[in-house]
Amino acid sequence: MLFNKNYFSLLLVLISFGSCKEEKKADVPTQMEQVMAIHDEVMPKMGTLGKLAGKLKPMADSLGPESPQAKALNNLQEANKVMMDWMQGFGNRFDSEEILEGKTLSEEKQKWLDEEEEKVKEVKNKINSSIAKAKSLLGKK
Repeated sequence: MLFNKNYFSLLLVLISFGSCKEEKKADVPTQMEQVMAIHDEVMPKMGTLGKLAGKLKPMADSLGPESPQAKALNNLQEANKVMMDWMQGFGNRFDSEEILEGKTLSEEKQKWLDEEEEKVKEVKNKINSSIAKAKSLLGKK
């Protein structure tokens, strides 16, 4: 009977460790989820890009193409284009099951995801820096 209790206790401990490992694994986002989280973080800022561009355009038009306002306007427009291009390219490379349901990626698609992760980080930086520059010129925080 003692052997059975020890065996049972050991089995419970191993199951507990296994279930903890599974829970921890579920808490760690996949690379696809991380890429989508970056997208989801900056996508709401697209409206801000447009509003800031609208405020800078009259200033840029009156001050000329070499003015800081015109350059900031161009940066906002470029950030918008980079985001739109990234979303289109990403959507062309991955299907909804891969993006939303965690479908296993082929080796080639895993390489693509590595590339897309770097691209979306660049998109994020471009959006954030163009917004910061425009707000600075407009005297906003």
